[in-house]
Formats: sequence, structure tokens, C-alpha cells
Amino acid sequence: RMSIREDEEEESNFIAAPPTPAAEGYAAAASSSNAGAGVASEEQERPSQQAEEADNEAGGGDAEEVGELTNLDMAAEQINDQVFEELNLDPGTAAEVQTIWNTFLRSAESREAAGEAIYAALFDSAPSLQGLFKTPRAVMAMRFMNGLNTIISALDDPRSLKVVVETLGFQHMDLEVTIPRVIIFRDAIVELLAVEMGARFTPRAQKGLSAMLNYVGGAYIFVRLKYTDRLRILASSWAIASNKKQETQHEEAAEGASGEVNEDGSGAVDKPNQDSEAEKVASAQQSQEDAAKEAKNKKMRTQVPTTYNEMFMFNAAVMGFQRSFWMNEVLQSFDTIVTNVSNSYRLQEECDVLSLRIAKYKGKINLVEYKAVMLASLRSLCRDWGSEHEVAWSWLWENVERMIKALIGKPVLQERALERLLSALDDAQQDRVRREVYSSFFALAPSGQDYFKQSTTRLHFIADRVVAMTLEIYKDPKKMVEDISALGLRHVGYDIPTEFFGPFVTACVQVVRTLTEDDLAEEAFRWSLSLISRILVRVINEGSTIVMKAINSNSGKQLKKAVGCAPRGKRALWMLNVQVGTQSISPLLWAIETGSLEAAKAIIIDLLTIRADRDRYYYGMDFMFQRHEDIIKRLCNDAPALLPTLLDGLIWRSRITENGSRRVNYYIKHLLVDSEGKFAKAMDWVIANGDPKIICHPILMLVTDLTWSRLAFRIFLYGKTWFLLTLCIFITAQAVVKHLQSDEASAQIERTTMFACRCFIYIFSMGQWIYFHVKHTYKDIRSSKIVRVWWAFVPEYLTQNWQDCASLLLTAFLIMMFAIEPILSCLQHSDGDFPGAGAYTQNCPEADGTRFAYSVFSMCAMILYYALLVDMCVFSTRIAAFVLVIFRVMSEVGLFVFALSFILIGFACAVSTLEQSNKDFAGIPKSALNLLKVTLGMFSGGHYDDLSEEPALLGSVFVYVAVTVVFLINMLTAQLNSAYQSTYQDMLGFARLNRGKIVIEAMPSISRSRWEAFVRALQLDTKVEFGEGDVGLPGGVQVFEPASMNPTTIDMIKRVGGSTSPAAQWPEDQGEDDEEDRFERLEKRIDKAMRRLAKRGGGGKGGRAANGGGGGGGSSGNQQSGGGSSKGSSIASGSDAGEQASEPRHGVPACSAASRCATLSAQRLVLLVARHPAACWPR
Repeated sequence: RMSIREDEEEESNFIAAPPTPAAEGYAAAASSSNAGAGVASEEQERPSQQAEEADNEAGGGDAEEVGELTNLDMAAEQINDQVFEELNLDPGTAAEVQTIWNTFLRSAESREAAGEAIYAALFDSAPSLQGLFKTPRAVMAMRFMNGLNTIISALDDPRSLKVVVETLGFQHMDLEVTIPRVIIFRDAIVELLAVEMGARFTPRAQKGLSAMLNYVGGAYIFVRLKYTDRLRILASSWAIASNKKQETQHEEAAEGASGEVNEDGSGAVDKPNQDSEAEKVASAQQSQEDAAKEAKNKKMRTQVPTTYNEMFMFNAAVMGFQRSFWMNEVLQSFDTIVTNVSNSYRLQEECDVLSLRIAKYKGKINLVEYKAVMLASLRSLCRDWGSEHEVAWSWLWENVERMIKALIGKPVLQERALERLLSALDDAQQDRVRREVYSSFFALAPSGQDYFKQSTTRLHFIADRVVAMTLEIYKDPKKMVEDISALGLRHVGYDIPTEFFGPFVTACVQVVRTLTEDDLAEEAFRWSLSLISRILVRVINEGSTIVMKAINSNSGKQLKKAVGCAPRGKRALWMLNVQVGTQSISPLLWAIETGSLEAAKAIIIDLLTIRADRDRYYYGMDFMFQRHEDIIKRLCNDAPALLPTLLDGLIWRSRITENGSRRVNYYIKHLLVDSEGKFAKAMDWVIANGDPKIICHPILMLVTDLTWSRLAFRIFLYGKTWFLLTLCIFITAQAVVKHLQSDEASAQIERTTMFACRCFIYIFSMGQWIYFHVKHTYKDIRSSKIVRVWWAFVPEYLTQNWQDCASLLLTAFLIMMFAIEPILSCLQHSDGDFPGAGAYTQNCPEADGTRFAYSVFSMCAMILYYALLVDMCVFSTRIAAFVLVIFRVMSEVGLFVFALSFILIGFACAVSTLEQSNKDFAGIPKSALNLLKVTLGMFSGGHYDDLSEEPALLGSVFVYVAVTVVFLINMLTAQLNSAYQSTYQDMLGFARLNRGKIVIEAMPSISRSRWEAFVRALQLDTKVEFGEGDVGLPGGVQVFEPASMNPTTIDMIKRVGGSTSPAAQWPEDQGEDDEEDRFERLEKRIDKAMRRLAKRGGGGKGGRAANGGGGGGGSSGNQQSGGGSSKGSSIASGSDAGEQASEPRHGVPACSAASRCATLSAQRLVLLVARHPAACWPR
């Protein structure tokens, strides 16, 4: 049991903070550079150790406890910045500090609120410290929160705590941390917890927290003094070697050219060039000389490497290492290694992954060879190379080499052992792993149950994937790192606390330990799972931005506050991209997918709000559509309620009218043209959505009308012209020529004309339709797009619109007409003795049996031809709307026909059972036919007279008339009226949907040259004016609409003065929520004051007031009647619980001091609201 417990402690230490040889290297370097300080510290420790041993021998356990308290007192008072060692607090003190911290977090509304409280407490106590922090307040508050939480969580593990503090120390080297500032920081946090926690904040916890903060501050100072120069050399030389310095200079130049703020507040705006002629000539000559130099050096640049990677490959080939392919793996990771040299966690992780990738190469791996090539390459690229550079880069590679050497050879053996273990697990053992992993995890972290809400089968699937990933990372580490990073970004959206990864890994290792006695397999599983958890934790921490936290809470207000911290040049990027390594996640897309529609709406509104300073306009339209080209499709499928918000943001209206008109800019570029310059699919997605209301949005109407009038109209007209031609020929052949009466000579011409027209129909019309349907049927069958309609399976294209079904029926009727064509039957019998004999006749006796059937098929084909002609109504949206209304109400007519048929058959059967002699109702068929005539008003009056001879029959007919004519027909009228009223509101939308569908179908037929000419005519790349002389943004078209159409008095562009730097933040919007925000802040202050007063009232003996004055407090009425000073002292002196605990006053039960304080504070709040109703009324 003891050995198992020790293994578990080692395992928890390994999971919480993996071994970091980098930290050991740093410590070694520090000791070598400060040997004297180390010796002095050891000499100082020896007397204290001897004294402690003497005390232990003399006084036993009591003396030991006193010694611990003495050391704790010293650590709480002193800040040691000379050495950096482990902080060893006794377990009780560490546990008490962690408990009080967790209690403080639970008492706050959220982690963000706790961070804000720490931030406020710090800068309230020392406002001068605000100049040290350039990061926005919301971001800085979260960093305070996360940093302190990480430190306190590792407080019971000195080794892990040292690594955490060391990593944070490297991140704070750019700040001038001093002992006085550490004291200010320490006292501010201790005082905050003392106020918030009250009596629960014991002296032991206070000393433990002070000792921890002193330790952290001293470590920051130590790291900054020892390693600043070395890391600065590494960063600057690497920026030169990797060409990052040039990119940084370009960015700084761009920011510097954006405008500077003068002392008087005016900005320097770029002005047109006003150089003299001499300057122009000089600049031209200089440009020619530069071009000549560029041409001269072009050849040299193509031969001499200019980047680190190129120089490394060149030197490796020269030095004879071109066959050391493992160097390519190190080269790929070297940029990450150098940039994260100050982050020991990240450095260890990258070296672990690198060791897995190197393990895939066979042969000898000599890491010293890489160092030689690395130094040679850096010497060639860095012109100011010196001995300090040599020492710094050698120190870096020695640390990296130490970490990689510790793992060389192990991954191959571990992979084999782990593969044997996992392949040997049977179904029962696998099921055991699935179940016990979660039971062990929930035992280690009970609060983790709140985050696992999936079904048991889903949890079992997750457990299987975790086990499989431990082996896959050995087999393909590069791919698995990408997959794990993507998984970590998804966990950012799930808002999973990273504190649960350690217990989950521990639970998995404990379960696997019970399945095998192979120590190597267990170590392989533990190491790979720990690496996976570290990657996940890093990705989650790097990707957990304040924007993602606002999305997780689905709060538009918090999201506005979060993006308000962003620089104006990167504000859109904050809402569209969270990048971690090579993986990224879109906050906007995540908000849509998770249903956080309030946050998604706030993002869309913020992106599509036009903001401006003196130098430039900021508009997130291009960023949004470049990042999510299918944003329209996403909204149509997942959040259709947000589609109007997005479309509204693409329209700008001027608040100023000009001659009764108003400027309106429609930014239609991304709705019309995609990234490849082709017709965008946005309209196709909107049409497929089928919403008649959204298609009537002004910007969609403009896009549809533009493409219809300038492109699709001509294509559609050409297609319908051919259809009209075939219809005219069909009418001529089937309905015109056959009824002409002429002499014998003319009859031959008419028969020839009929034969020619029918040949045209069979070849061109029927042949065209056959080709169309065969092609689409084959395409759907090949792509498995088969749909079941009732009992039949049909190709999918037949279910998309009724015109395809109608054309298929037309094709079938034309084929049947061709099969029984009378002219073809009479070709060999045209010279017989019968009327109309002659060439191409159809009156021969051999065609008598098919002539009638042919006429029926011809009639059906004629009806279908005219049905397909309904598409012509698209030329007018009003006519199209009317036709669509007819189709929409056809369902009501169908219900009427069904009810009429049912009643008709029922009465026909009933009348046939009567004993009556009326010939009109003799049998069911005749009865049904005549009853139908009665319904349609076609039954003559004489037949009604015959019914008088049969009273029973007459009564049945009267009842039938009452049911059908009186009731059903009037019911049909009412239904049609109701259906028309409901459809009328959307009939224009349906008409526009129909036109849009025709536009989408016609666009593939438009040539490339014509499309490009259409896009050029719109001039979408030209900036559109916002007013006279105010050149605005590109991507839109400007129209003028009547001033009374959409009146507005608000400027839709938010303009600000001051600095025009893209790095500056936008000022907070003074919107409608400001009064509510101020009232909430007032509430928080009052609530805080109430807690403090309650603490004072309950803290004194016998309930005495904190100020000690004023005697015993009576009832609230007595307090208020005590003169002018009673109102101010009622809260302070009205807490004598001993005098009023059992006496109700004025019918109100006696209450405690805290509740009386709360009541009186509420009364003061009511007075405040009464005095300032305008500020508090919205609440």
C-alpha cells in the first residue's frame, strides 16, 4: 500500500507539472553566475537548521510547531530576491490558503468578477501602478485571476509551484518589479480577501497568502535580474535570423503613418503630395539608381540564403550533414523552441513532441551536430554576433539537448509495450476501463460530474478515444498534435476548466495500472496521456479569450465589454479568429453553432458597424466574408433569426436629405461576387431557405433585380422564345391545320404542313425533353439521389419543382403520340378510296383505331405546354404573385373536391337504394352524374318537375343540395378568403423567390466575359461616397431613395476624434445601456457597503456599533426621530441585538443587526431613486 501511494504521489506530481530540465538548466546557470550568493545562503541556512534540530531535541512537537510558525512569519514578512528556491509551506497552511481562495471564487458572481475585484483593489491602493500595465482592464483582470489561481493550486507541491512561478517570471521580465511594488500588490490582495471573507480569513491563512505572494514577487525580481539580457539577445538575434524584425518594422511603420496626436489634440492627417519639381526629379533619379542596384543584386540574392532555414540547409550540406534527415524535424520546431524559451512548460512540451518525431528516424542521432550547424548559420545571418550571442545560444541548445536526450530511445520501446497492452484487452476489460475511468475521476474531482452531461454510451466512446489517442500519438505525432489542438479549441467553446485534466489523467492511469504488471506499458500510457493533457491545457488557456467567455455566457453585454478592449485595427479579428498554433476557431461561428444567439447577434452588429476616425473607415464586412464565405448558409440553416441583422448591417442610409432624396449605400459585393470572382452562392442559399419575408429585404431585392435585369432576363427570354416557337408549331399542327376547309390542291399543302410541324415537334421538342430527363436521371442515380414519394422511388430533381414533373409528363405524352401517329400508319395506304386521301393523310381506315387516342394524348400535351408557359409571368412580380396565390389556395380546393366526392358517392348510393322509377337516378353512375349536375347548376328545370312524383327522392335531393350547395360551397368561399388573406402578405415574397430561382438557374449559362463586364460596370472596387467630398468604403453601390421612405435622424457612422492609431481602442459607446450599467454599479457598491456594515454590526460584543457612539439602538422609528444626526447614525448604532432580539416593534418581528442594516440601506436606496428618478427609471 505504501508503494502504491508513493507511485500515485509521483504520478500526480508528474501530471501537475512535468519534469522541466529547462528549469534545472536555468537554475544551474543562475548558480554558476551567482556562486557566492549560493554559498552565503547555505551558510545562513546552517545555523537555522542547527537551531531547529536543537529545539526539536529539547521541546519535541511543540517546539517543531513553533519553529514552523516562526518560518511562516518570516516568509510572510520578508521578500527574498537573492535566491530562487522551492517554497515549502506546511500542508495545513497550504490547504487553508487554497480553501479561502476557493471560497472567495465561489462568493463572486464569476471568475471575471473576482478578477475585476482584484484589479480594482490593486489600483485603488496604488494608482501609480496602472502605468505598468498596457493591457486592457478586462484582459488584465482575467490574467490576474488565472495567474493567482494557477499559483495557489500548486501551493501544496513546491516543485510544481517553482516551475509555475518561474514561467510567470519570464513572462514578467519586461516589467520593472521592485520590492515596494510587491508589498503594495501583496497588501492589496490580502486586504481584499480580509474584507470579503471576514472571520473566515484566519491569521494562518493570511500569513500563508503573504508568504506565497512574497515568494512570487521575489522570484519575479530574481528572474528579471538574472536572465533578461540573455533572453533579449536570443529574441533580437532570432528576429534578424528569421526575418521577423523586418516584418515588425513594417507593422510599426504602418501604425506610425496612421496619424499622431498633437499636444492640442489635433491629429496629423495624410495630405496630398506637394513636392516641388526638383524633388520629383531627384526622387526619380533615386528610384532609377535603386532599380539598378536591385537588378545588380538580384542574382546574388538568389544564390545567398537570407533566412535561418535556408542558411541552415546550406550549412548542413556544406558540413556533410545532408543525410541527417532528423535535423529537418528539429528545424521545423526550432522557431517554437526559441520563441518559448522563457516558458518552461511550453518548451518541455515541444521537446517531448520533437522526441516522438525524431524517434521515427533510424540511425544515429547526434544532437551536437545540430548545434554546430545552428551556430554557423546564426553567425552568418547576425552581423553583430559576439561572445554574448555565443553563450546565449549555447545555453539554449544545452537545455534543449538535455530534454531531448532524456527521451531518445524511449518512444520506440514505449510504443511497442503500449501496443501490446491495448491489443491484449478483451471486451470485458475494455468495458471495465470505460466504467472505472469515470468512477475514479468523479471520486477525485466530484465537481467534474457537472460537466459530463452526455449519455453513458457517449462517455464510453470518449474513454475509448482517449485510450486510442495514447497509442496514436506514438505512431503519428505530427497529425495527432494537430488533432489534439483542434480538440482543445472545441473545449474552449465548451468552457471546460483545465483543473479537471489532471484528475482525469490520474483516473485513467489508476485504471490501466490494474490491468497490467508491465511497468514499461504503464509508463508509456502515463507519459503519452500526460503529453496529450498538457497540449489540451495549453490550447485551452491560449484560446480562452474574453470574447469566448462572453459567448459561453451568451451575453451580448459582456461581449461588447470584451471587444471594447481590442485595438481598433484588430477588433474584427478578435471576433472572427482565435488562433493557437496551426489551428483556429471562429468565435462568431462557435456562437452560432452552440445557440448563443444573443452573443452572435452582438458580434454581427459590431462587425457591421461603420466606425471612423480622421484617417480611415473601419468596417468588418470584408473580414467576416473572407473568414466565413458561407456565413449566409450558416445563418439560413442554424440561425435564420440573425439573417435580417446581417443584411441590415450591409446597408448605410444618410440622415441628411438632398432635394427630397436620401443617399443609400448597399454593400452587395460579397452577396454578388465570391472570392474567385464568380457569382456568389449567397442568393442560392437564401432562395433554398424559402423564406418569403427575408427575400423582400431591400438589399436582396436589389441584388435580384440587378442580376435579373442585366443578366438572367436575356437568357430566360431566349429559352422561353424557343419554347414559344415549339408551342406555336404544336398548335398549328394539332389545332389549326386540321380544321381548315379548302379545295383539293390546298389540302395537300395543309397535310404537308401538318407533317412538317409534327416532325419538328418529335425531333426538336420531344428529343430535347428526352435528353434533359435522361441526363438528370442518370446524374441522380449515379450520385444516389433517389427520393421515395409514397410508394415509388424517383430521382431527386423531380421533387424540386413542379415544372420538371410537368415536362416529364409532356415527354411521356409526346412519346405516346409518336408511337400511334396516324400519319405514320397511313404512309403506305395514302392512295386508297377514302375522303382526304393523298400524301401525309391521317384519315385512312388503318388509323381509325388510334385516331381518337391520339387526339386525347394531343389534348393532354397541349394542356401541359400551356402549364409550362406559366413561368412567363416572372416578367411581372405582380402577375407572378397572383399566380402563386392561385397555387397556394389550390389545397383548399382539393379539400373541397374530396369532401364533395365523398358526399356525392354517399348520396348516389343512398338514392339507388330507393324504390323509385326516375330514369335520371337509375343506378349509382347515373345518380352520381346527375347529383353532380345539381351541384354545378346544370340540372334542368324539367328534370326537377319529374322529381315531384317521387317525394322520397325529392327530399333526398333537397338534403344533398343543402349539404353541398349551401354548406360546402360557402365553406369553400370562406376557406379561400382566409387562405388568400394569409397568403397575400407573403405573395410578393413568393414571387421574388420564384424570380430568384430562375436567376440562379440562368447564371450557369452566362459567359465569363459577360459576367466580368457586368461586375466591372458595378464598380464594386471603387469607394462609395457618404456625402459630398466624403469618400467612404468600397464594395457597394449607391442609390437615392425618397426621404420619406426610411426616415432616420441617427448617423449610422460612429465617428471619433483623438488618436488615429490602429493600436488605439475605440471609446466606449454611450448607448442605451449606460444608465442601466450605472445603476448596476450602484447596486454593487451598496451591496458591498451592506456587507461591511453587517460585519461591523455583528462583530462587536453585545452588538455594539463600530463607532462606539450613540447608545443602544431602538426601533427604526425611534432612530429616525432622534434629531438631525439620527439619520446618519441609524445604521452604525442600530445593531444592539441584545436589547431588541425579542421585541417586535409596530407589528414587525424583531430582526438581526445585519437585516436591519439591509433594510435601512434599502430605504436610503429608495430615497436616492426618489431624488434622481431620471437616472434610475429604466431599472
